Amino acid sequence: MKMKKYFLTSLLICIMLSCNNKNENTLKNKNTEMPQPIAKKIRKELTNHENTRIDNYYWLNQRDNKDVLDYVAQENRYYRDKLKTTESMQDTLYDEIVSRMKQEESSVPYKSNGYFYYNRYEKGKEYSISCRKKERLDAAEEIFLDENIEAQGKKYYAVGGMSISRNNKILAYSTDTVSRRIYTIYFKNLETGELLEDKIPNTAGHCVWANDNKTIFYSEKDPTTLREYRVKKHTLGTNTKQDEIIFTEKDETFNLSISKSKSKQYIWLISYSTLSSEYQYIDANNPKSKPISVLPREENHEYSVAHLKDYFYITTNWNAKNFKLIKTKILDTKKQNWIDVIPHRSDVLLEEIELFNDYIVADERKNGLTEIKVIDLKNNIEHYLDFGEPAYSAGISINTEFDSKVLRYAYNSLTTPPSTFDYDMRTKEKTLLKEKEILGGFDKNNYKTERVFITARDGAKVPISILYKKGIKLDGSSPLLLYGYGSYGITIDASFSSDRFSLIDRGVIYAIAHIRGGEELGRQWYEDGKLLKKKNTFTDFIDCAEYLIKNNYTSPNKLFAYGGSAGGLLMGAVMNMRPDLWAGIIAAVPFVDVVTTMLDESIPLTTGEYDEWGNPNKKEYYDYMLSYSPIDNIEEKDYPNLLITTGYHDSQVQYWEPLKWIAKLRDKRTNDNLLLLYTQMEAGHGGTSGRFKRFKETALKYAFLLYVLKLNK
Repeated sequence: MKMKKYFLTSLLICIMLSCNNKNENTLKNKNTEMPQPIAKKIRKELTNHENTRIDNYYWLNQRDNKDVLDYVAQENRYYRDKLKTTESMQDTLYDEIVSRMKQEESSVPYKSNGYFYYNRYEKGKEYSISCRKKERLDAAEEIFLDENIEAQGKKYYAVGGMSISRNNKILAYSTDTVSRRIYTIYFKNLETGELLEDKIPNTAGHCVWANDNKTIFYSEKDPTTLREYRVKKHTLGTNTKQDEIIFTEKDETFNLSISKSKSKQYIWLISYSTLSSEYQYIDANNPKSKPISVLPREENHEYSVAHLKDYFYITTNWNAKNFKLIKTKILDTKKQNWIDVIPHRSDVLLEEIELFNDYIVADERKNGLTEIKVIDLKNNIEHYLDFGEPAYSAGISINTEFDSKVLRYAYNSLTTPPSTFDYDMRTKEKTLLKEKEILGGFDKNNYKTERVFITARDGAKVPISILYKKGIKLDGSSPLLLYGYGSYGITIDASFSSDRFSLIDRGVIYAIAHIRGGEELGRQWYEDGKLLKKKNTFTDFIDCAEYLIKNNYTSPNKLFAYGGSAGGLLMGAVMNMRPDLWAGIIAAVPFVDVVTTMLDESIPLTTGEYDEWGNPNKKEYYDYMLSYSPIDNIEEKDYPNLLITTGYHDSQVQYWEPLKWIAKLRDKRTNDNLLLLYTQMEAGHGGTSGRFKRFKETALKYAFLLYVLKLNK
């Protein structure tokens, strides 16, 4: 009996052990899938205008805090684990993208002050080599800055600006090695190749020489807000700590930059906000002179200034919403002395001008497309260049000489690679100097572009540019990637991108929604997508998506949206408003914590953007922002697949915004679609530096899209 009892007991123990082993094995199998990161919650009450918001993830703004860094690391491990099966695809996409690029590449030389300047790339190298040749194109090459040498041993390297003294002997250039857009200016003797001892830290990267070859003006940044707030003057050979302050911009809603007139006679100090600007000038031949204002700043008056002979030419929106061009004597700039050159037109936006002795060239925008107009000053006859494609991007290029009869301009389209032309303004003859060579058998005739205008819900006509491979059936079965931005009056043209064809050749349609908030259709188009009309940007994008679905370009289970920075705000907003429309969303460096950020004046760029988003210290703007701010409108519902990318050193959108966004989404969403965040620890707003490395992130984004579509091949 005892033996039987012992046997039964032993059998039971074995069964139990076996069950336990099975449970352990099951648990181990389940645990092979990495659990999603869960950010801890620390309750933070934010009260404004008698409204209290609870932010459980406010603590993530503690830069370099161990808990924050640990959470960032967890998110990076998680995204890698989830997309582990796409690593081969990422490598394939990266190799494809890079293989289309010509390794040895050179820009078209332009002439300036007795030299021809150009930059080039060498095989396998990440960075540009800046070169010049004296007087003739067949002269010996002089390399004045090899960024590949400068970047050695640095995880990040970017040149902010370069300026050469009038005697052609000294190069001033600025570099950023952190990706925070804070630059140090260096000086190089171009005759000996040696660096001078002078070194100026904490600048915005802009530097301009006076004509004495020893004085340089530069703009300095506030170390906390990163606002460009004052201009200083440095004399070579002196202690930079003793540099003279020339002008301080005290209005915190304004930034400050510097440049030099094409005539080289004036140094411009440019104060600018979203809706106002002011130009001051210093005589470049007399660097000791004090700045003189061209026109005192006024609310809602934006202008820019160019110089030719005895006149200032001013592009202004004074009583001209879409801008006009006037000229005025240099010492008589008051409005009563203005002479109209190009009048205001309600249907044409004047964007830029180029001055020649005998011609004025205007870069204009009509019906969402750029037009280049040439005005002959001898007879006042004008004509436009013909580009011959339904959707394209064109613009004035580098033109340094007033006496020239030839205009240099740049052109590209969704299917035409970047091209540089010379245009004889007398004979109207175009000369193609260079079209960027795309390797790998690229043939633009294999692709089709369309430009359509859709009717938004309030009746506005919104343009969409569309690109796809010929032979695609428009029956709703194709994947489609819809891109949008729609802020700051920035126009998104139908421009070329060779990396895009890695998707298009796999059957993905690419489209650009030219939504309100940009200036595609003039200044009013911008004003109808900002401040208390900002939601038009989001609804336009949704209406574009619905049009593409209704007209069988794609379907909701194959439609993807993509946007970055303020376009990342767009992604967050449309994801909250219509989560059912998207198979997936890609948001790069997304501005998603709108209310909290705009209430924090210590964060870089905040005060300067009140004219774009509104000042939330005023209840009207607070309430409106709160109604669309992506983080504040997350709800318990299903969300589409989402990939977020950001840079830890981002100076424009701080890293904690996307970090807080994904943490709250994980807490609230009711489905199990992918929610992934990739933080680049050695990058900022523009991603990694280098010619090729940046395409690693592009390959990641494309692989995510293909993975969601189950096209991971």
